[in-house]
Amino acid sequence: MKTAATLAASALMLGVGANAIAADGGRAAFIDTYRELVETNTTLSSGSCTLAAKRMAARLSAAGMAEENLHLFAVPEHPEEGGLVAIYPGSGAKEPILLMAHIDVVEAEAGDWKRDPFTFVQEDGFFYGRGTSDDKAQAAIWTDMLVRFAQEGYRPSRTIKVALTCGEETNGAFNGAEWLAKERRDLIDAAFALNEGGGGDLDENGKVAAQSVQVGEKIFANFELTTRNAGGHSALPRPDNAIYQLADALKRVEAVQFPVEFTDVTRRSFREAGAAMGGKLGAAMIALANDPSDITADAVVSTDPFWRGNTRTTCVATTLQAGHARNALPRRAVANVNCRIFPGNEVAAIRQTLVDAIADEVVEVTLLPPARPSFETPPLDPVVMDPIAAMVAKWYPDAKLTVAMSNGYTDSAFTNAAGIPTYGVPGLWSGPEGTGAHGLDEHIAVDSVLTARDFLTDLVRAYAD
Repeated sequence: MKTAATLAASALMLGVGANAIAADGGRAAFIDTYRELVETNTTLSSGSCTLAAKRMAARLSAAGMAEENLHLFAVPEHPEEGGLVAIYPGSGAKEPILLMAHIDVVEAEAGDWKRDPFTFVQEDGFFYGRGTSDDKAQAAIWTDMLVRFAQEGYRPSRTIKVALTCGEETNGAFNGAEWLAKERRDLIDAAFALNEGGGGDLDENGKVAAQSVQVGEKIFANFELTTRNAGGHSALPRPDNAIYQLADALKRVEAVQFPVEFTDVTRRSFREAGAAMGGKLGAAMIALANDPSDITADAVVSTDPFWRGNTRTTCVATTLQAGHARNALPRRAVANVNCRIFPGNEVAAIRQTLVDAIADEVVEVTLLPPARPSFETPPLDPVVMDPIAAMVAKWYPDAKLTVAMSNGYTDSAFTNAAGIPTYGVPGLWSGPEGTGAHGLDEHIAVDSVLTARDFLTDLVRAYAD
């Protein structure tokens, strides 16, 4: 780890001194932090999360945080995939709170973008650059928050912990959140955690009409289906063809219908969304939430891929490889089946469901690494939810606050599995056109980021006080 003096000197060269923090409510200094994060390439192929983490540590050190509270980490096998846990001490009157954000980003080919993906651009009311929305805005907000707290001499009741980690965007890469949960649980121990996953939506008039808290998410598992045969010349076909056997197995997987399930969160979200939506789909959502065995309501809900996925485990074939020559019988055929597993179900049980449905010993069903932990959905705890409701009412007065379970997957899985209830906070919002996250010309509205900065700072203060 760099010394505190070296970190402080590095940060002061970047212009993050007390005067910079005080001016303009610290917005200019915040944007400078945000810019540095975006312009630090943190792709797996050619970037360095370790460098980004060191740069954020330098800013925190310059703001006055003690070196012993800045924990830079990396493992020898993955030296550029490190991260940072920054601990801002409280009085100890209440348990700590953990603020999470991943600092790695999806790959970006500069030749495909209108602007260089690793040059931070503010233009026409938007911030552009890889990671501006996923997830470096939140990482910059958390870092800037601790900078300002240190400058102010703020003394909270709760210790505030910030974990900036790598590996969320690449399945199978070294994951900092997973490593911390397993190897340094003490660093991130907290009453609860706030992470990405929530957020807001604009209405047709450009107002923030809804803000959502993510409470729970599915886990995923990839199963490899494999058939093998002796092969031979294509002029001498035989009944045990590996491709046909695999095709039969995939049709049986396609026919698997997992049961409808609800958590307290999804039942509430179905009722709220159904009432707001109205019409045939809205009525069916309410009916299904009231009676999960309602086949008619389920048929209507299942016409919408998102809402169908929000009610059950789903498994779908995603890749296929077979054969080795056009004039030879296939010796091997392989398909990947990706399952998104509803909370409370074990991966092993889902695999057994597939094996039973395929009912063919010739077909091997193998769980591919990495194996993700199963966990229960966090509770709708008033200690967490009430301050969110109050701050949404203050900062987004036209917005309806909702809760939702994600069909996707975040690093919250690791902290939830480790016993730290983790919630995707609202705040950052996007319009119907989206943000380009994972795609080209990623961007986010300037007002979305700056308002979320104020909202989240007030929210953390409400918890910490």
